[in-house]
Amino acid sequence: MADSEKNQTIEILAFAGSLRKGSFNKAVLRAAKELAPEALNIKIFDLQGIPLYNADVEAQGDPDRVAEFKEAIDQADGLLIATPEYNHGVPAVTKNAIDWASRPPKKAPLNEKPVGILGASPGMTGSARGQSQLRQAFEFTNSYCMPQPEILVYRAHQKFDDAGNLTDEATRKYLGKYLEALSDWVHKFT
Repeated sequence: MADSEKNQTIEILAFAGSLRKGSFNKAVLRAAKELAPEALNIKIFDLQGIPLYNADVEAQGDPDRVAEFKEAIDQADGLLIATPEYNHGVPAVTKNAIDWASRPPKKAPLNEKPVGILGASPGMTGSARGQSQLRQAFEFTNSYCMPQPEILVYRAHQKFDDAGNLTDEATRKYLGKYLEALSDWVHKFT
């Protein structure tokens, strides 16, 4: 990639698939925003207020919060999703956001959108199974999910302080490398 392309600002919309105020996944997105390369502008969108997907509601027009979400995705060059893992899978909050953003199928804001996935969990697998299921959903939405590197923040309760700051230096360093790779990935499609 040419240096001039690397210096172009890339707009990334990020969201955490958790509604919990003290979410490790919200915290990892804040760390990503802090550690992002200069040319990567990360805007965090809170999924609070997005209703459960319902085709009857959609037929009446997208609720305001859903319309805001879809517009934010449409305006972004790429997505960054921090997903927890619940019961060995992607949580309902994450999947619901993807379901709304996949509509209407041929004109959805997710169509041909480059995506990066990461996740944080107190468990040993760091949301690996949730991320895997989410990758399957992106096959259907025709989104370009970055295959490598993966970032699985395991034992998250040991890597963040009580204020939600990422304090583990090895994880901070790897997150920085991940964000460089995401920048390169999104450049391939913009």
